[in-house]
Amino acid sequence: MLQLTVLREQTDLVVAGLNKKNYKNAAQEVAALLELDQQRRQVQTEHDDTQAQANSLSKEIGVLMKNGEREKAESYKAQTSELKQKAKTLAEQLTTFEEEVQKALYKLPNLPHESVPAGRSAEDNEVVLEHGAIPQLHEGAQPHWELIQKYDIIDFELGNKITGAGFPVYKRQGARLQRALINFFLDEAMKAGYMEVQPPILVNEASGYGTGQLPDKDGQMYHATEDNYYLIPTAEVPITNMYRDVIVPVEQLPIKNTGHTPCFRREAGSWGADVRGLNRLHQFDKVEIVQITLPEKSYEALEEMSSYIQGLLQKLELPYRVLRLCGGDMGFTSALTYDMEVYSAAQGRWLEVSSASNFETYQANRLKLRYKNENGKTQLLHTLNGSALALPRIVAAILENNQTPEGINMPKVLHPYLGFEKIS
Repeated sequence: MLQLTVLREQTDLVVAGLNKKNYKNAAQEVAALLELDQQRRQVQTEHDDTQAQANSLSKEIGVLMKNGEREKAESYKAQTSELKQKAKTLAEQLTTFEEEVQKALYKLPNLPHESVPAGRSAEDNEVVLEHGAIPQLHEGAQPHWELIQKYDIIDFELGNKITGAGFPVYKRQGARLQRALINFFLDEAMKAGYMEVQPPILVNEASGYGTGQLPDKDGQMYHATEDNYYLIPTAEVPITNMYRDVIVPVEQLPIKNTGHTPCFRREAGSWGADVRGLNRLHQFDKVEIVQITLPEKSYEALEEMSSYIQGLLQKLELPYRVLRLCGGDMGFTSALTYDMEVYSAAQGRWLEVSSASNFETYQANRLKLRYKNENGKTQLLHTLNGSALALPRIVAAILENNQTPEGINMPKVLHPYLGFEKIS
């Protein structure tokens, strides 16, 4: 959530940032919010002055009674009663204004970092680097949705029977490949200094608001309405919310956590190759990395996270590229995002497998996640997260890029986890 002080003191900068994210009516909405905030502050001042007058008169009543000035004391009592009633009315108005200001702030996305390129869609993203050679497949090579049927390792029809479209059943070597990747990703994260946690996969509304999924993604998340819980779209939500309303001792920074969870997303897509098979699911597994850092260290941490994720892709022997997302393609809460895409040889296109983002103070402001600086002043921390990695498209690329007429070779790094070297 953007800070009100920033909106007041750097209004032009805020509007320019929102425009870079292609936020509609940025200038008008910011102006309306600031007017609402001005009204709130006026009511706050009037309330505080009224309350102070009531308190001052209350103190004098006892003195007047003691001095026998009963008539004047009774007059002060009446005035005090009126002032307290006025203060109560003003307090109710203040609560309404505060709620309206909060709602308006929740609607505004984070501001993009200065390095974020302008643009409206994925076509405007900046390619930072490419790594690895594109595999040359044998004649008759198939996309992964054909391969999984051929080797009977993932069953979409069975998942559709049990639940619905987008909920596949992994079996045989497909299930073992899933487990191997999860364990490999977690082991690598712990080697890199991340502490493993196993968080709940249902979160309350406060957690959804804390990391910015609500209200922005309301309707895209699976919602257990009776208990008002939400199935998580990513482990970022519960892991980051572990630190909601926390003042972190500086000596504990940076905080680095990792966790594996299933993820649930209601997002719908049109029919086509871009959403076939494992390309887009409603339930999938992902290992997430989360960092909480001092503000001056957060962009260094983002580069570290990007390099770490690239290292995983290199160990899996997958060709990849790194994109710096443009303003129009960035997430609601992000200040800067790197996307990592692997090349799918059978589909002939790039598949997004990870996003690493710096949220700066946006989530921390919602979470009230803070530290005390060297002067003892409480300040907001910076939060970051990255997929390390999301499994479905990694599995798709491994199957497609490593297929041969005799079977599908597995990356060497996974052999100790799998117990086999080839799907055949």
